[in-house]
Amino acid sequence: MRHELQGSPDPVDRTRFPVDEWAWTEKWYSTEDLGLTETVFAVGNGYLGMRGNVEEGRDVHAHGTFINGFHETWQIRHAEEAFGFAQTGQTIVNAPDVKTIKVYVDDEPLMLSLADLQDYERTLDFRDGVLRRSLVWRTPSGKRVLIESTRMVSFEQRHLAVMTFDVTLLDADGPVAISSQILNRQDGTDDYHVSTSARGFDPRKASRLVERVLDPQSHWASDRRTVLSYRCVNSGMTLAVGVDHEISTDCDFEELSHAEDDLGKKIYRVKARKGHAIRLTKVAAYHTSRGVPTRELVDRARRTLDRVRDSGIGECFDEQRRWLDRFWADSDVQVEGHPAIQQAVRWNLFQLAQASGRIEQVGIPAKGVSGSGYEGHYFWDTETYVLPFLSYTSPSVARGALRFRYLMLPAARRRAAELSNSGALYPWRTINGEEASAYYAAGTAQYHINADIAFALCKYVQASGDDDFMMREGIDILVETARMWTDLGFWLGRGETRRFHLHGVTGPDEYTTVVNNNLFTNVMASDNLRQAARWARRLAHEFPEAYERLAARLDLDDDEIDDWAACSEGMYIPYDEGLRVHPQDQHFLEREVWDLAATPNSKRPLLLHYHPLVIYRFQVLKQADVVAALFLQGQMFTREQKRADFEYYDPLTTGDSTLSSVVQSIVAAEVGYRDLALEYFHSGLYVDLADLHGNAADGVHVASTGGVWNALVYGFGGMRDHNGTLTFDPRLPADWPRLTFRLQVHGSRLLVEVEHERITFTLRDGEATEVLVRGQQVTVSEHGPTVVELDGQGPVILGRLGSLPLVGSSNEHEMVYTAGVPDPDRERRRRNSRS
Repeated sequence: MRHELQGSPDPVDRTRFPVDEWAWTEKWYSTEDLGLTETVFAVGNGYLGMRGNVEEGRDVHAHGTFINGFHETWQIRHAEEAFGFAQTGQTIVNAPDVKTIKVYVDDEPLMLSLADLQDYERTLDFRDGVLRRSLVWRTPSGKRVLIESTRMVSFEQRHLAVMTFDVTLLDADGPVAISSQILNRQDGTDDYHVSTSARGFDPRKASRLVERVLDPQSHWASDRRTVLSYRCVNSGMTLAVGVDHEISTDCDFEELSHAEDDLGKKIYRVKARKGHAIRLTKVAAYHTSRGVPTRELVDRARRTLDRVRDSGIGECFDEQRRWLDRFWADSDVQVEGHPAIQQAVRWNLFQLAQASGRIEQVGIPAKGVSGSGYEGHYFWDTETYVLPFLSYTSPSVARGALRFRYLMLPAARRRAAELSNSGALYPWRTINGEEASAYYAAGTAQYHINADIAFALCKYVQASGDDDFMMREGIDILVETARMWTDLGFWLGRGETRRFHLHGVTGPDEYTTVVNNNLFTNVMASDNLRQAARWARRLAHEFPEAYERLAARLDLDDDEIDDWAACSEGMYIPYDEGLRVHPQDQHFLEREVWDLAATPNSKRPLLLHYHPLVIYRFQVLKQADVVAALFLQGQMFTREQKRADFEYYDPLTTGDSTLSSVVQSIVAAEVGYRDLALEYFHSGLYVDLADLHGNAADGVHVASTGGVWNALVYGFGGMRDHNGTLTFDPRLPADWPRLTFRLQVHGSRLLVEVEHERITFTLRDGEATEVLVRGQQVTVSEHGPTVVELDGQGPVILGRLGSLPLVGSSNEHEMVYTAGVPDPDRERRRRNSRS
């Protein structure tokens, strides 16, 4: 049974995953998609994450317990070295795993893939953040056994995980053994030292660390507690994990404890009686550091466990519910009348909480703490896709993420110097602040990350009103990134034709690299320079003492600030008068068009089937590049330009990147492609839940989950926040009765309800706020809901875009360039056809 979504079928099998607006439930077990379900049912809090591996330890796609920022380093071996190439790789470490709880009845082990399961259900509840599983197992001897478990990673106590495991014999007495373990696995190997994660060529997967990663430092076990500690061999990072066990039953039992370098084990042998439950409670604490001795981390783990021992796990579950009550009160988005969409929306929002809730001045990895994909690295995705959500719903978390970028400034300065630039250059991908991208063309050359960070910083300050952070620390980011742009670029031309150019860069679209004047980069850099000049001048005018400290700290003078403003104003923005579109880069339109309609699905994604040089020769996009600029810096383009650009580039976009569809949805909605906007939204909404890109097994696509919020609020809600002004011009889908979302603006909490005939603002808390609705100024105050009537939902363009760029907003595909698909066997087939 599949539900129907407007414009496309529901991609989820609802016989297995039924619709529930507040939970994701699995009704029957399968080994065919273990990687997907391990990701979808992962639990985490931004610091600590546990994949949805079954308690029994097998079967498994990839074991995973991850701690944000806990990584090993390794030497990058380039086939041909060159100055400035990244030298040290960084890979998130698969931390010692405490999830495993094996059960034996009559000495027979439970293994789900072989078990006779009379009943099965697993649920991740978005309201309390608890993963629950219940099953009835018919043992080989015919006994029925009820097994119920819970797993929770605490939002309130970031180092803490709590598990319970209940066993009840339903038909007869019998011997039960429960083996609860801490197991140090490395790179997805299980306790039989078998690699369980399929690996092939895919640059999105984590590198495999073949040598010893975690060097044991200590281990010990008592009746109640087991502690293991480790030090990463190369990075020097340290970790301690402690586990407390408690059994509750009126059956007779004995217990055994054991600890060694890579294994801690607690075994209970129970003389189980029919109908008498056996409950195991397992509480784990993880502490990590960049170099604190493990003995201190062991003490920290002890304190965490002692606190839970004193308060009880019931309080831990209550804390979790209270934390999530606050999260949903500030972050929920409601889509009326569409329960399947509502369920998927909340799953995506819950993943944002799990990826960021307790990051506390570290970054947000591309996969959060749900998997090892992209090696646990931080990318520009966070600033562009996730920080807007956090800035308007959880500003304190956004502040922590931006402070992390501030703390990375020394490394960014060193990287800029390596590339012969002034100021700071943030790494394309990193964990510890150093560049970890071995392929510079699609990595380091993406200088736009500087502007993306500046963009997120200014958006956060604009939304929160946290000028203090900007003037004490954020301003340093703006100054150093602006310096990089003025040094990287150069002036060309004279008089009125004189423009500031940026050459040798790569934009977000990694299918076109090392180009001149990439539109996205130039547009974002222009804003970076403008904001740096604006804030420096404001500091000088309003806080002269703070400005003097800044000038002394960074050797800044007024002439340099004027230079930033001039470079911003004079930035070259490429535009083709003939085609009436903005070229993605200076020479993009000179290339042959790739015929995506003629490209078989077996050749997707292109990066896994074609050499980069083949792809670089064509007009073809991995992700929306110009279209992203139209959204992020929309104030720089007219609506007519946005439509023309969208119609040109949308047919060229493969969607090989999960970052693409949500941006395409936003701009499609703005320019009037209502049905297409909804289709792209569905693609982003179900990226992981339906494994639309075939790599959800590597972890949640966190940026895409942030993009879902962006598509709802910026796309269908029509919100924009350019130039410090909050504006609304909604684009509600025809089949949606109401869209409701929540915002925090300068400490005031707003409820926004979009309907086809009106938009309503309610001040939930705080001071009155001014917004614009289609040019009309509106005051949202404590005097009650403010209602603004709407005349429609913007332009509506009927019909669909074809497989080739639409030129000049006409209805004909009048391309002057040939369209083709690279095919090494084409000439052989031609000769055979002649013969």
